[in-house]
Amino acid sequence: MQTNMLPHYDDSVNTTGCCARFNPEGWDNQTLHFADKPFVRATTISAAHVPLNMGRVFARVLRHLDDAAAVDPKQQIVLSHDLSPWQAEHLFAVTGPVEAEVMTTLSGDFLTGVFEGPFSHAAQWQEVMQQAAVSQGKTAKKVWFYYTTCPNCAKVYGKNYVIGVAEV
Repeated sequence: MQTNMLPHYDDSVNTTGCCARFNPEGWDNQTLHFADKPFVRATTISAAHVPLNMGRVFARVLRHLDDAAAVDPKQQIVLSHDLSPWQAEHLFAVTGPVEAEVMTTLSGDFLTGVFEGPFSHAAQWQEVMQQAAVSQGKTAKKVWFYYTTCPNCAKVYGKNYVIGVAEV
């Protein structure tokens, strides 16, 4: 198991000019090991778990990541989870410091699972990830989701892949 590495991210098909078509091969049932892996941390506001300012926040963060040249396209991931029905946290993997944003790190082991379907299934997927941890004799401390495409691109591609990432 390599430290701070993600499964292969295939961004070779991008017909929308926005999100690449996600290829889930190699992402299911993986164990990731992070040791002080750097991330930019951002929060969004929500109303009953529905994000209200995600587009604006993501645009700002992505602009700052580009300005800092702090992204490896083959190792990109944004981990998201709800802090409450009114706020969500997002961690953007980076290769170095991004002065204009809040930096954090993640360390530990993480299990992955691939899901396909509407974002409204996240609560069910969280339960599946918690059970996956239990089946390996572990406990999921926190479950993150990597939403691989925006809603518009998911419509175009006809698939909405979401990766569950359980910290164990």
